[in-house]
Amino acid sequence: MIERDGRFLLTLRTAGTHLEGHWEFPGGKVHTGETQAEALIRELREELDIDATIGDLVHEVTHAYPEKTVSLFFYRCAFTGVPTPMQGQEMRWVRREDLHALPFPEADRDLIYLLTRV
Repeated sequence: MIERDGRFLLTLRTAGTHLEGHWEFPGGKVHTGETQAEALIRELREELDIDATIGDLVHEVTHAYPEKTVSLFFYRCAFTGVPTPMQGQEMRWVRREDLHALPFPEADRDLIYLLTRV
């Protein structure tokens, strides 16, 4: 999770991907031999061309969708560089109070509640 000036950096899942059309906090899969922090640094570089510093774990969840089960770990992140969508995805900075108005994957429901009740 990247937050700056009260806004979170979000990307839109692209057509043809699982949960396309839903907003998400950028990140991705952990490859064999990677730590979660290493994977997040790699994914943010690949997706947004930024260099990330990984902070505290804020939330974790395991959620079963009909087609797959996912385990998600949400870390606070800082970064250097200018976020640039590298995979054709839409990107937005969204105010905390506006998060609930966007479509997020069901697995993110508790995190969005946690962030918007503050």
